Amino acid sequence: MIRLDTGAISEIALLAAHCDDLAIGLGGTLLSLADSVPGLRVRALILTGAGTEREDEERAALESFCPGADLDVRILDLPDGRTPVHWERAKEAVGELRRDGNAQVVFAPHRDDAHQDHRLLAELAPTEFRDHLILGYEILKWETDTPRPTLFHPLSEIVARRKAELLMKHYPSQRDRDWFDEESFLSLCRLRGVQCRARYAEAFLLEKATITFGGA
Repeated sequence: MIRLDTGAISEIALLAAHCDDLAIGLGGTLLSLADSVPGLRVRALILTGAGTEREDEERAALESFCPGADLDVRILDLPDGRTPVHWERAKEAVGELRRDGNAQVVFAPHRDDAHQDHRLLAELAPTEFRDHLILGYEILKWETDTPRPTLFHPLSEIVARRKAELLMKHYPSQRDRDWFDEESFLSLCRLRGVQCRARYAEAFLLEKATITFGGA
């Protein structure tokens, strides 16, 4: 298993269509980054949920998933399931997030996600974050769109279980969904762990990157 190092990270950008997407897709990675990078700057954009109970859930959740971080959370009120109709507003919001920060790594949905709202952000991310490392995260749900990931972030058992616990704690509005439970979240992390010789892991898709082997 080849291990790559991103180098020093002081700021990350997070793109999500819905409240809870980030916690589901990379909650363990957020916990790990916040623990290892004191004062980590986190800039998050969520396209839907503003003015609802979902916004309150999301803000509290990200505070817990990014303890001690310099956190900027922007939540819009685009209609769930119909964000592609509001392409222009979504595009401008992504552009504003880029211009207002200096992220070394961007996390966004991956292009093959079956949900149209997720795919919109996957398509918009590289049009604004042109010179950034963009990692596509996976969102567990009922569609059979589970990707074949190309990049893995190993998680300790403590972090994986903490992720599952925080998901259940902070998103009570989602508990009636038949797939939204600790067993589901831990099972996916365990599967990704098997695929990278770790106990648990989160997985990402990397579309494009530049590698330098010494020299200028």
